[in-house]
Amino acid sequence: MRKLKVRLTFTEEILGTASNDPNVHEEYIASKAPDAPSRQEEVAAIGIVEAVEKSMTVFPRNAEGCPVLFDYQVKGFFKDACSMLARLKGQTESSKMKAYKKIIDGLIFVKPRMIPFVFDGKVGNCQRPLRAQTAQGERIALANSETIPAGAYVDLTVVCLDGSHAAAVEEWLDYAKLRGLGQWRNSGKGAAEYTKLQDWS
Repeated sequence: MRKLKVRLTFTEEILGTASNDPNVHEEYIASKAPDAPSRQEEVAAIGIVEAVEKSMTVFPRNAEGCPVLFDYQVKGFFKDACSMLARLKGQTESSKMKAYKKIIDGLIFVKPRMIPFVFDGKVGNCQRPLRAQTAQGERIALANSETIPAGAYVDLTVVCLDGSHAAAVEEWLDYAKLRGLGQWRNSGKGAAEYTKLQDWS
Protein backbone atom coordinates (compact mmCIF):
# COMPACT_ATOMS: atom_id res chain seq x y z
CA MET A 1 0.00 0.00 0.00
CA ARG A 2 1.21 3.52 -0.84
CA LYS A 3 -0.15 6.94 0.11
CA LEU A 4 0.27 10.36 -1.51
CA LYS A 5 -0.86 13.64 0.04
CA VAL A 6 -1.56 16.36 -2.52
CA ARG A 7 -3.01 19.83 -2.91
CA LEU A 8 -5.23 20.57 -5.91
CA THR A 9 -5.20 24.31 -6.65
CA PHE A 10 -7.90 25.40 -9.06
CA THR A 11 -6.65 27.58 -11.90
CA GLU A 12 -10.23 28.16 -13.09
CA GLU A 13 -13.41 28.49 -11.07
CA ILE A 14 -15.13 25.22 -10.23
CA LEU A 15 -18.89 24.72 -10.51
CA GLY A 16 -21.12 22.85 -8.09
CA THR A 17 -22.73 19.61 -9.25
CA ALA A 18 -25.29 18.70 -6.58
CA SER A 19 -29.00 19.43 -6.94
CA ASN A 20 -30.28 22.06 -4.52
CA ASP A 21 -33.68 20.35 -4.40
CA PRO A 22 -33.45 17.90 -1.47
CA ASN A 23 -36.24 15.77 -2.97
CA VAL A 24 -34.37 15.35 -6.25
CA HIS A 25 -31.21 14.53 -4.36
CA GLU A 26 -33.01 12.04 -2.11
CA GLU A 27 -34.83 10.26 -4.92
CA TYR A 28 -32.15 10.20 -7.59
CA ILE A 29 -28.63 11.31 -6.79
CA ALA A 30 -28.37 9.96 -3.26
CA SER A 31 -29.96 6.68 -4.36
CA LYS A 32 -26.67 6.00 -6.16
CA ALA A 33 -24.86 5.94 -2.80
CA PRO A 34 -23.65 2.46 -1.87
CA ASP A 35 -25.13 2.40 1.62
CA ALA A 36 -27.78 4.08 3.73
CA PRO A 37 -25.45 5.99 6.11
CA SER A 38 -23.63 7.73 3.24
CA ARG A 39 -26.98 8.44 1.60
CA GLN A 40 -28.23 10.26 4.70
CA GLU A 41 -24.91 12.09 4.99
CA GLU A 42 -25.10 13.35 1.42
CA VAL A 43 -28.73 14.47 1.70
CA ALA A 44 -27.97 16.38 4.90
CA ALA A 45 -25.02 18.11 3.22
CA ILE A 46 -27.24 19.56 0.48
CA GLY A 47 -29.40 21.73 2.77
CA ILE A 48 -28.34 25.07 1.30
CA VAL A 49 -30.54 27.94 2.42
CA GLU A 50 -28.61 30.61 0.48
CA ALA A 51 -29.19 29.16 -2.99
CA VAL A 52 -31.57 31.18 -5.12
CA GLU A 53 -33.56 28.42 -6.78
CA LYS A 54 -33.99 24.66 -6.64
CA SER A 55 -32.72 24.16 -10.17
CA MET A 56 -29.30 25.59 -9.23
CA THR A 57 -26.50 23.08 -8.77
CA VAL A 58 -24.61 23.65 -5.55
CA PHE A 59 -21.73 22.43 -3.42
CA PRO A 60 -22.49 20.14 -0.51
CA ARG A 61 -21.51 21.65 2.86
CA ASN A 62 -19.89 20.06 5.88
CA ALA A 63 -21.08 20.58 9.47
CA GLU A 64 -19.28 23.95 9.59
CA GLY A 65 -21.04 25.15 6.43
CA CYS A 66 -17.90 24.95 4.27
CA PRO A 67 -18.33 23.79 0.63
CA VAL A 68 -16.80 20.36 0.07
CA LEU A 69 -15.92 17.76 -2.53
CA PHE A 70 -16.87 14.19 -1.73
CA ASP A 71 -14.22 11.51 -2.16
CA TYR A 72 -16.24 9.78 -4.89
CA GLN A 73 -16.15 12.97 -7.01
CA VAL A 74 -12.35 12.77 -7.12
CA LYS A 75 -12.57 9.06 -7.97
CA GLY A 76 -15.04 9.96 -10.74
CA PHE A 77 -12.47 12.41 -12.08
CA PHE A 78 -9.86 9.62 -11.98
CA LYS A 79 -12.13 7.41 -14.09
CA ASP A 80 -12.73 10.19 -16.61
CA ALA A 81 -9.01 10.97 -16.84
CA CYS A 82 -8.05 7.31 -17.20
CA SER A 83 -10.69 6.79 -19.89
CA MET A 84 -9.30 9.65 -21.98
CA LEU A 85 -5.60 8.95 -21.41
CA ALA A 86 -6.08 5.25 -22.21
CA ARG A 87 -6.75 6.33 -25.80
CA LEU A 88 -3.08 7.29 -26.11
CA LYS A 89 -2.00 3.71 -26.76
CA GLY A 90 1.48 2.93 -25.50
CA GLN A 91 2.08 6.53 -24.42
CA THR A 92 0.47 6.59 -20.98
CA GLU A 93 0.23 4.55 -17.80
CA SER A 94 -3.55 4.59 -18.26
CA SER A 95 -3.29 2.75 -21.57
CA LYS A 96 -1.72 -0.19 -19.72
CA MET A 97 -4.62 -0.60 -17.28
CA LYS A 98 -7.25 -3.24 -17.87
CA ALA A 99 -10.67 -2.90 -16.20
CA TYR A 100 -9.62 0.51 -14.85
CA LYS A 101 -13.05 1.23 -13.32
CA LYS A 102 -12.79 -1.84 -11.09
CA ILE A 103 -9.25 -0.86 -10.11
CA ILE A 104 -10.28 2.70 -9.16
CA ASP A 105 -13.38 1.47 -7.33
CA GLY A 106 -11.66 -1.24 -5.32
CA LEU A 107 -7.94 -0.51 -5.07
CA ILE A 108 -7.60 3.30 -5.09
CA PHE A 109 -9.11 5.43 -2.34
CA VAL A 110 -9.36 9.15 -1.58
CA LYS A 111 -9.35 10.56 1.96
CA PRO A 112 -11.04 12.24 3.73
CA ARG A 113 -14.61 11.50 2.69
CA MET A 114 -15.58 15.19 2.74
CA ILE A 115 -12.78 17.40 1.38
CA PRO A 116 -13.25 21.10 2.28
CA PHE A 117 -12.43 23.90 -0.17
CA VAL A 118 -10.08 26.59 1.13
CA PHE A 119 -10.58 29.97 -0.53
CA ASP A 120 -10.95 33.71 0.02
CA GLY A 121 -14.13 35.53 -0.91
CA LYS A 122 -17.62 34.22 -1.41
CA VAL A 123 -19.30 31.44 -3.31
CA GLY A 124 -20.31 32.89 -6.68
CA ASN A 125 -22.78 32.06 -9.42
CA CYS A 126 -22.43 31.00 -13.06
CA GLN A 127 -25.32 31.07 -15.51
CA ARG A 128 -24.95 29.74 -19.04
CA PRO A 129 -27.21 28.51 -21.83
CA LEU A 130 -27.52 24.80 -22.56
CA ARG A 131 -28.39 23.83 -26.12
CA ALA A 132 -29.76 20.46 -27.15
CA GLN A 133 -31.02 19.01 -30.42
CA THR A 134 -34.35 17.27 -29.87
CA ALA A 135 -37.00 15.72 -32.12
CA GLN A 136 -38.85 19.03 -31.84
CA GLY A 137 -35.79 21.04 -32.88
CA GLU A 138 -33.15 22.92 -30.92
CA ARG A 139 -34.00 23.67 -27.31
CA ILE A 140 -32.22 26.16 -25.07
CA ALA A 141 -32.33 26.18 -21.28
CA LEU A 142 -30.52 28.25 -18.67
CA ALA A 143 -28.15 26.39 -16.35
CA ASN A 144 -27.28 27.94 -13.02
CA SER A 145 -24.48 26.79 -10.68
CA GLU A 146 -22.68 27.89 -7.57
CA THR A 147 -18.99 28.60 -8.18
CA ILE A 148 -15.84 28.67 -6.14
CA PRO A 149 -13.17 31.03 -7.53
CA ALA A 150 -9.82 30.22 -9.10
CA GLY A 151 -7.12 30.06 -6.46
CA ALA A 152 -9.19 27.84 -4.18
CA TYR A 153 -7.60 24.56 -3.16
CA VAL A 154 -8.34 21.20 -1.56
CA ASP A 155 -5.94 18.91 0.30
CA LEU A 156 -6.46 15.17 -0.01
CA THR A 157 -4.71 11.85 0.34
CA VAL A 158 -4.73 9.15 -2.35
CA VAL A 159 -4.28 5.58 -1.11
CA CYS A 160 -3.20 2.85 -3.55
CA LEU A 161 -3.54 -0.70 -2.23
CA ASP A 162 -1.34 -1.78 -5.16
CA GLY A 163 1.70 0.49 -5.33
CA SER A 164 2.09 -0.17 -9.06
CA HIS A 165 -0.83 2.21 -9.68
CA ALA A 166 1.03 5.22 -8.23
CA ALA A 167 2.34 6.40 -11.61
CA ALA A 168 -1.16 6.31 -13.11
CA VAL A 169 -2.55 8.36 -10.20
CA GLU A 170 0.07 11.07 -10.80
CA GLU A 171 -0.78 11.00 -14.51
CA TRP A 172 -4.46 11.61 -13.70
CA LEU A 173 -3.67 14.39 -11.24
CA ASP A 174 -1.49 16.07 -13.89
CA TYR A 175 -4.35 15.76 -16.42
CA ALA A 176 -6.52 17.96 -14.15
CA LYS A 177 -4.78 21.05 -15.52
CA LEU A 178 -6.34 20.24 -18.90
CA ARG A 179 -9.71 18.80 -17.89
CA GLY A 180 -10.82 19.43 -14.35
CA LEU A 181 -13.59 18.60 -11.91
CA GLY A 182 -17.18 19.75 -11.58
CA GLN A 183 -19.70 20.91 -14.14
CA TRP A 184 -18.90 22.45 -17.53
CA ARG A 185 -15.35 21.08 -17.50
CA ASN A 186 -15.26 20.90 -21.30
CA SER A 187 -15.12 24.73 -21.20
CA GLY A 188 -12.10 24.63 -18.87
CA LYS A 189 -14.00 25.10 -15.61
CA GLY A 190 -12.58 23.22 -12.64
CA ALA A 191 -9.07 22.91 -14.08
CA ALA A 192 -6.47 22.42 -11.35
CA GLU A 193 -2.77 21.90 -10.79
CA TYR A 194 -1.47 19.54 -8.15
CA THR A 195 1.47 19.77 -5.82
CA LYS A 196 2.75 17.07 -3.48
CA LEU A 197 2.41 17.90 0.18
CA GLN A 198 3.95 14.55 1.09
CA ASP A 199 5.45 12.15 -1.43
CA TRP A 200 4.47 8.50 -1.74
CA SER A 201 5.08 6.59 1.45
